[in-house]
Amino acid sequence: MEFNLNNDDDLSIEKFELMLKTNEVGFFDSDEFEEIIEHYLENGKMALARKAIHLAMNQHPSSVNLKLFHAEMLIFDDKFELAHELLDELHELQPHNSEIFIQKANIFSKTEQHEKAINLLNDALQLTDDKADVYNLIGMEFLFIEDYSSAKLNFMQCLELDDTDYSALYNIIYCFDFLQENQQAIDFLNMFLNKNPYCEVAWHQVGKQYFDLKMYEKSLAAFEFAIISDDHFVGAYLEKGKVLEKLGRYNEAIENYQITLELDDPTSFAYLRLGKCFNKLGNSELAIKYFKKTINEDPLLDKGWISIVDYYSKQLNYPKALSYIEKAIEVDGENALYWTRYAHLNKRLNFFEEAEYGYRKAIELGNYEQETWLSRADILLALGETEAVVSNLNYGLEFYPQQVEMEYRIAGAYYKLNQKVKARFHLQNALKTDPEYIIILEELFPELMKEKEVKDLIARYS
Repeated sequence: MEFNLNNDDDLSIEKFELMLKTNEVGFFDSDEFEEIIEHYLENGKMALARKAIHLAMNQHPSSVNLKLFHAEMLIFDDKFELAHELLDELHELQPHNSEIFIQKANIFSKTEQHEKAINLLNDALQLTDDKADVYNLIGMEFLFIEDYSSAKLNFMQCLELDDTDYSALYNIIYCFDFLQENQQAIDFLNMFLNKNPYCEVAWHQVGKQYFDLKMYEKSLAAFEFAIISDDHFVGAYLEKGKVLEKLGRYNEAIENYQITLELDDPTSFAYLRLGKCFNKLGNSELAIKYFKKTINEDPLLDKGWISIVDYYSKQLNYPKALSYIEKAIEVDGENALYWTRYAHLNKRLNFFEEAEYGYRKAIELGNYEQETWLSRADILLALGETEAVVSNLNYGLEFYPQQVEMEYRIAGAYYKLNQKVKARFHLQNALKTDPEYIIILEELFPELMKEKEVKDLIARYS
């Protein structure tokens, strides 16, 4: 049976797509075109939306709604001047059409003129019947300019009009979180729950707020209500597991994490937490099993690799730990945490050149912890690289001025290099800060303790 392009019983979208395949031109009324274009825009099929708009404008050149879709596509394609011109024309025809104001606001938003966008959206608010959507758009504009209090109020207005708009609810909580208003967030969510007692999303958010406040029993109760409201809510089981861990109830946490594996595809987070729980319970076999499942599920999750490395390190199996950190570095060689552990393990195994390289890479990648500078300095000293010790510690002192352990080490290195003025300067700084740390000089530079200048300085400040 042939497909009749002009058969009104056929679905508009099927008709349109068949027309494209057959190169025939069929007629669609303006309502059909609106349905077709909206379908493609909502599904992100922009090329098909453009074709539909082009044909629609040919068949219905005076339709305001279709011209609005055309303006929306122009804005999407960053053709702002053309969109402005078209919207101005439409405003002359329909000065009270709220969608015209919304699309103009969209242009200002995309060109980072957010105050102008907000003004236009407020105008649209006076004209539209769909106020919830406009409040949501205004809230987003306030987010762009980091006015979280105003954003929050507009999202609240949106939710007041449409209590099923969970994106608005999430945005409200995001604003509370940014403003560090945990208790206010809880109060708001409790008011919302008085009207919507089975809203699993709200219970979930209450639980997270109590968790951040370390009120774990209340957090646990909230997640349990979320699960009562929706017993397939994977996120609630995961969060409940986290709370149970905090309460030391590891077996119950394991049960909740395992439920998530049954309800949905396994996640690296669930595997990782299962490994941590079994590790706490002393079940080494299952702990390492789930840590390995973690990295198989998500090789880019550094917590998975680090958990395995730390597990073998605690077992004093340093070669095994090193083999895993080397695999982790193969996956992501730009992770400073990996290089720090690589350096520590090589140091444990007395592979000093490899350890020094690890610490150097960690610093290059932004690990500026005091311990990294100090450990690298000690390794360089053991390798006889005294000038490199000085260079390393001078860099470290930029981040930690007058850090006493660095000062003693760099003083000793300068004495070894016979740069006595600099050595004296740093030794005096160190002794003024904490003379008891002279033990560093005694351990790392015992030969210096016999020098008269060093003895005199110690005597002066002790």
